[in-house]
Amino acid sequence: MKILVVGGGGREHALLWALRRDAPQASLFCLPGNAGTARLATNLPGRATDVPAITRLATAERFDLVVVGPEAPLALGLVDQLAAAGVPVFGPTAAAARIESSKAFAKSLMNRHGVPTATARTFTDLDAALRYIGAHEEPLLVKASGLAAGKGAIVCRTRAEARAAAALMLRDRSFGEAGHEILVEEFLEGEELSVLALTDGEHFAVLPPAQDHKRLLDGDAGPNTGGMGAYSPVSIATDRLLADVAAEVFGPTLRGLSEAGTPYRGVLYAGLMLRPDGSLAVIEFNCRFGDPEAQAILAVLPGGVLPVLRMIAEGGWMPPGHRFGDARGAAVTTVLAAEGYPEHPKLGAAIAIPADLEDDPHLHLFHAGTAADSDGTLRVAGGRVLAVTATGAGVEEAADRSREAAERIAFEGRQFRRDIGWREIARRA
Repeated sequence: MKILVVGGGGREHALLWALRRDAPQASLFCLPGNAGTARLATNLPGRATDVPAITRLATAERFDLVVVGPEAPLALGLVDQLAAAGVPVFGPTAAAARIESSKAFAKSLMNRHGVPTATARTFTDLDAALRYIGAHEEPLLVKASGLAAGKGAIVCRTRAEARAAAALMLRDRSFGEAGHEILVEEFLEGEELSVLALTDGEHFAVLPPAQDHKRLLDGDAGPNTGGMGAYSPVSIATDRLLADVAAEVFGPTLRGLSEAGTPYRGVLYAGLMLRPDGSLAVIEFNCRFGDPEAQAILAVLPGGVLPVLRMIAEGGWMPPGHRFGDARGAAVTTVLAAEGYPEHPKLGAAIAIPADLEDDPHLHLFHAGTAADSDGTLRVAGGRVLAVTATGAGVEEAADRSREAAERIAFEGRQFRRDIGWREIARRA
């Protein structure tokens, strides 16, 4: 079997690891990959967003499966082109991927189909946005509607901060096309939860829930990032809560997409807020595996990922009675980030990883922004550099292992949080 994973981050390394676990003899390829994926697969040159080139490659190489990792190629229609060429591909079409590529589209869909979410208004005109903000209670949220690498939502404690955020997007174009349209939302209080489901557009299987840590610094301080760590499973995600998520979020959302003529096939990520009163609300949808949630979720799954991805890619679904998605133990992922991340990451620093960490059966070092010199020297090549994922019987044990391993990996300007999983650990204490 020949499998291509499109992308070059920690999520894609984790996907390759899971696919290798399920199919040790498969021929794995990654485009463009990184220094870590090169140890599991053959890295191929190119850009993940070069849809025509990838389509030609996949057709010529006759891949049995293509798994698209990042959101950008999905939004550009890579799945549409591969499917039209007869290549089995896992991921949603461009029209279905609007659930992430257009927050305005997602909000409208949720409102039409009764999916619980924050009240919001959409704007392309700055003056209109400023008038609305002027009458909005504080705090509030300003979001870029388009793709902004996980950094397009600005929490504003005051209306003045919200006016500045709106001007940053609509007038200054600091977020590029992603900020051409914005949403001004009510601020939701509570605890965040990431719940992902694999789906053929009608049926779906919910994966072990995870919790992401978006802020750069311990104690949820500092700027928003693409994610500084995650853990799975999460004790507040009870069977009852997950049943509510299935009934109130995934079910109506998938039905709404199908009724709109854009059935959703792939993995659907629901970013949720659990309010103090026990109710839930959708913060956002993503059209792909979360990063770094995937690194933790895939590590707690016992296997069996590849057959489900392939069935969905080929237009099928799991046979009746097949169980998938139960967690074993716990996993905690600590992200090591470059100096200056998230605003201005400094690249090029040499990375030193103790050899015994590579051999530890409880550790998975998923590479994100790494590259290797011709002499094998590992270097920083992106903002998020490594995802140090550790497993254990519980979150506390996994967190200790992840943090201790992160401490031992060295490069100039290294940044990481030492409190990943702190809410869960506090609950258990």
